[in-house]
Amino acid sequence: MSELLRIEGLTITPKSAPERCLVDDISFVLESGKTTCVVGESGSGKSLTALAVMGLLSSQLNQVAGQVNFQGQDISRLTNQQMQQIRGKRIGMIFQEPMTSLNPVLTVGYQIGETLTVHLGLKGGMLKARIASLLEQVGIPAERVNSYPDELSGGQRQRVMIAMSIACEPVLLIADEPTTALDVTVQAQILKLLDELKTRMQMGMLFITHDFGVVADIADNVVVMFRGKIVESGAVDQVLNQPQHPYTKALLACVPDADGKKPLKPIDYAWLNEGQAA
Repeated sequence: MSELLRIEGLTITPKSAPERCLVDDISFVLESGKTTCVVGESGSGKSLTALAVMGLLSSQLNQVAGQVNFQGQDISRLTNQQMQQIRGKRIGMIFQEPMTSLNPVLTVGYQIGETLTVHLGLKGGMLKARIASLLEQVGIPAERVNSYPDELSGGQRQRVMIAMSIACEPVLLIADEPTTALDVTVQAQILKLLDELKTRMQMGMLFITHDFGVVADIADNVVVMFRGKIVESGAVDQVLNQPQHPYTKALLACVPDADGKKPLKPIDYAWLNEGQAA
C-alpha cells in the first residue's frame, strides 16, 4: 500500500487565544485502501483535524505549525482556490450532520449533480445518468432524485451525503461521525456501505468517531485523541486488545458488552494528576 495522507506536527490555535492549542502537534499516516479511525470524546480535536485536511478551518482559527501532505504534496499551504480543485474531486468528505449540511431548498439530485458539473463538467443526459447511478449505489431509488432533504429519513440523508462525497471517485474519503443519531440497524447498513465503497474504489478512509464498537468493525489503524493530543495510536487489534494509555483503557471500559451485564464505568481522570497526559 502506498502512503496517501501524512499529517506531521499539526497544531491549531484560536486567533483570540494563541497560547491555547486545540490540536497540539499531532502526526499520523494513512495508506491508500486502509481505514484509520480517529477516536476520542467531543472536543478532543478530531473534527478540527479533518477540517484542516480539507482546508476548511474557521477564519477564527490558525494552523500555526505542521504539514498536511496528500499524495506527496503539502496541501496546507494551498490557497482556497487551489483547494477547490482538490475538495470534492480527490478528497471527499461526509459531514457530521446531513440535515444541516444539505441545502433544504434544493433537491438531492441537484446537490449531487453540482459536484459532478464543477469537477467533471457533466451536463444533460450524462449528468442525470450519473446522479441516478450514484443514488442506486448508496441504496436510494433513482426516482428520489427530485426529493428534498426533509422528505428523506435520517439514514437516507446520510446516504445522499455519501453519494455526494464519492461522486468524483476520490482517493481519500473523510467521514466525520457519519452514523451519529442513527439507530443501530441503519448504522450497520451505513458502515457496511462505506466499507464496500472503500474496497471497490480502493480509497483511503479517515473515519472520525467516539464509538469503539464502530472502530472494531471498520478500522485498520486507530488514533486516540485527548485534549487535542494523540495519546495512543497503532493497529486496531493492538489498541483494542492491549491498550497502553490510561485514557484508551478508560474509553474501552465505557463500552457496554453484548448482553448488557457489564457495569458501565465513567471515565476516571485521576491519571491526569500523575502527569501521564497534558
